[in-house]
Amino acid sequence: MTDNKRFALVGNPNSGKTSTFNLLTGSNQYVGNWPGVTVERKSGKYAKDKTIIIQDLPGIYSLSPFTPEENVTRDYLLSDDYDVIINVVDATNIERNLYLTTQLIEIGKPVVIALNMTDLLIKHDIFINTEKLSYSLGVPVVNISALKNQGFEELVSLSQKARPPQVELHYDERFEASLAELASATHVSNRFELIKVFENDEKIIERVALSAKQAEEVSDIIAIAEDIFLDDRQSIVVNERYQYLTSLAAMVESRSKGVRFNFSDKIDQFVTSRIFGFPFFLFAMWAVYYVSIQTVGIMGTDFVNEKLFGEIVPQYAQSLLDALHIAPIGQSLILDGIIAGVGSVLGFVPQIFVLFICLGILEDSGYMSRVAFVMDRIFRRFGLSGKSFIPMLIATGCGIPGVMASRTIENERDRRITIMVTTFMPCSAKLPIIALVAGSLFPNNSLIAPSAYFVGIFTIVISGIMLKKTKLLGGSVTPFIMELPNYHLPKWSSVLRYAWEKGLSFIKRAGTIILAMTILLWFLTTFNFRLQVVDTEQSILAGIGRVIMPLFVPLGWTSWQATVSTFTGLLAKETLVSTMGVLYHAKGSAALNTAMQSNFTALSAYTLLLFNLLCAPCFAAIGAIYREMGTAKWTGIAVGFQCAIAYIFSFIVYQLGHAFVTGQVGILAVLAVLMLGLGGYLVFRKPVYQAPQLAESVTI
Repeated sequence: MTDNKRFALVGNPNSGKTSTFNLLTGSNQYVGNWPGVTVERKSGKYAKDKTIIIQDLPGIYSLSPFTPEENVTRDYLLSDDYDVIINVVDATNIERNLYLTTQLIEIGKPVVIALNMTDLLIKHDIFINTEKLSYSLGVPVVNISALKNQGFEELVSLSQKARPPQVELHYDERFEASLAELASATHVSNRFELIKVFENDEKIIERVALSAKQAEEVSDIIAIAEDIFLDDRQSIVVNERYQYLTSLAAMVESRSKGVRFNFSDKIDQFVTSRIFGFPFFLFAMWAVYYVSIQTVGIMGTDFVNEKLFGEIVPQYAQSLLDALHIAPIGQSLILDGIIAGVGSVLGFVPQIFVLFICLGILEDSGYMSRVAFVMDRIFRRFGLSGKSFIPMLIATGCGIPGVMASRTIENERDRRITIMVTTFMPCSAKLPIIALVAGSLFPNNSLIAPSAYFVGIFTIVISGIMLKKTKLLGGSVTPFIMELPNYHLPKWSSVLRYAWEKGLSFIKRAGTIILAMTILLWFLTTFNFRLQVVDTEQSILAGIGRVIMPLFVPLGWTSWQATVSTFTGLLAKETLVSTMGVLYHAKGSAALNTAMQSNFTALSAYTLLLFNLLCAPCFAAIGAIYREMGTAKWTGIAVGFQCAIAYIFSFIVYQLGHAFVTGQVGILAVLAVLMLGLGGYLVFRKPVYQAPQLAESVTI
């Protein structure tokens, strides 16, 4: 028997639920996966009382689930694994948020409503009568502000004393009469289960185990109700809830005459407009990469590369190794292998932190939600859905959760296309490659770094169009509905936490995968096949690289080091930079930049960036693709498609660029033109197969 009190934290997306969880638990959090699915599970202990366990559930709009995340939340709420439901409600939109609340109350467990963003109500002279709201719903209501960290002690105190709802919500008399008939026919007493039987919820019907006779009676009762309401069973329930909530909102909410939440609307008139929306998005992304790669971020990177890993660490390490009388071969391992390899990657940590601070500001302010809305207009013209852009936004941090986020897409064909193209977006592991190429060959060009982002989007659109017009993946576009949260000033604690989590993940990879890889690379570049210490040019790795190199000569790569570095990038993309640091014996960014300038032209360096940006992701992301695709066949198709796109795009760019610069047109340039023509045909041809249009019902 445990004395722990268990709170289930639930709410709509963008209601402030995650911020509430972070403020309640502080650093006392545990992250894992829910059993049987790869949905992230977050739980923690209340910072001021470790006997209180708080479970942060995935955000949902209703208890009629469609995605794995929504199923996880619904299944947990119908279990006995918690004591109290804390329902975080956005006070600026109570009518929509309380739709979920009505269902939570009907479950019968103790519920406490945390009315969040109340500071915005005060600012706009809007008043919500929490006493009347609490009386009407039969549950406690607490005003909180996650932004200002207010009301949380009262929230926890009331949650500890919470009892089951004291009021049963009642709807239209005709609807209540139908429910009474259902209760009599099925002997189901729980109101939530009763309404779900009315809605024809398969899981609940299976749970209550209706007999054949009862199922027949239910069908008769529903048929009569549908005739009375002139609507289908699901829509009847939705309408009944919203009619109730409309009258409730009118009763508990009051505002000064003429006061409206129009600040966000005014901004959206510009940033989501058909004319300015996409150009503003391009400017925002250019600014993010310009600040993180070539201005603020480069200051920290220059210090880490030139001073820390260019002078301080090697000098201290050399002195220590000399004092310990370490053999030359051991010194080479540490100085030329570990410090040169790991240091070349860690040098980009400042830029990565700045990048995620910038992205965190855009996310926390509410702008990134608008990006998906803006991109939906563009995607839809080419047969794609803006819903696919959500995983792609997530993939800017890491491709693995980006691929996993594709499971929210109901249409199987669209989901597979999204999985295949999501990793074209530059993730944090690709940032060192972008920074290396931009800093070494294009130091004064502010467009190279952001071009990686734009190339990713362009490739997603082009390849998505091609895939959508095939027989395997063709079909109609699924509808895209999303909520646009109000704009607000970013909370620096949330932004810095976001940047810290992303940056720390990168550092951990440098201390594990990249460390092991640099040691292996040092061995392969120090010894030959007879295990004799030799110069790098006679090493095992040089021999392997020269065998593979001819395949990449058409891309402008004339050094085996580039070829080998690209293949090590399959383990972790950032190892390309550490590999080059080892292979070129470069201690610090200046030495690595010099090596890049000696072995690459501006054009061939850009194709190096292009190929590694678009090629198959790291092995961990390929594993995520396999889990989401479900078969080795589709995983192979996805990886093969990514590699082919990367090679063909890089080939066309180099060959046509080389012909343009030199004025010499060879057979490879002609082949590039033919490839470009074939690509145009695949993009603009008529679809081979068009899936039938499906009627879809949308529950809000």
